[in-house]
Amino acid sequence: MTVLLHISDTHFGTEEAPVVEALRRLAHEQKPDALVLSGDITQRARPAQFAAARAFCDSLGIERQLALPGNHDIPLYNVLLRTFKPYDRYCESFGKDLEPVLELGDVLVIGVNTTRPDRHKDGEVSRGQIQRVVDMLQTTRREQLRVVVTHQPACVMRPEDEKDRLHGGERAVQAWAAAGADLVLGGHIHLPYVSDLCAKAGLKDRTMFCVQAGTALSHRVRHGTPNSVNMVRWTPPAPGADRMCVVERWDYDLADDQFELTHTYELKLGE
Repeated sequence: MTVLLHISDTHFGTEEAPVVEALRRLAHEQKPDALVLSGDITQRARPAQFAAARAFCDSLGIERQLALPGNHDIPLYNVLLRTFKPYDRYCESFGKDLEPVLELGDVLVIGVNTTRPDRHKDGEVSRGQIQRVVDMLQTTRREQLRVVVTHQPACVMRPEDEKDRLHGGERAVQAWAAAGADLVLGGHIHLPYVSDLCAKAGLKDRTMFCVQAGTALSHRVRHGTPNSVNMVRWTPPAPGADRMCVVERWDYDLADDQFELTHTYELKLGE
């Protein structure tokens, strides 16, 4: 089995110290194979915030990691830096590759940078980015779990969140589903949920799930949901068996001062 720890919207600069320690304990107890961090790592893209985020990720004891920038990881008030070097501070702590790929043998994770400095908080996926993902998906094997990671959500559950949905997401869902993607991980709106993207788009031939994470560490919780993270568990199927994936949502419980398993989703995937 391969286990991914999916966290998002840590917003270092607004992190809660007890939640930070609780998530560190969860990582050490569960021992996931890889960490996937889907953006908004910092609150205001300041060097000290990136340094704290980098130190935290290193402290989790997870050897393989994939991170993406979110809109908060681009300087907001430093206009010159935002215009000419929007990702410099991010790159200093999390590497120059803004669209990293992580391959774990039986899991392929493809990062897509959906931030745009000129769009402020809105996200976008271009035709070129869509095709890049399609090209990589077409080389995968049946026993691999195929995961795409964006910051802004590929689908939303509430009408009031429609403004935050990924621009170009409709084209991306159509193309990535046809190419064989299984999961699209995201964050941005601090609302955790799992939804069948194909069903929402009227695609009947297969399934592809949107897996959203809440804010992992910040006091900026929303929608009545606590700090939360996801565990994605994948065991390659035997010949002839269904492709099944388990997604677990872990919420921080203030009274117990720990992350606790609150929702388990057993997802039947397409071929």
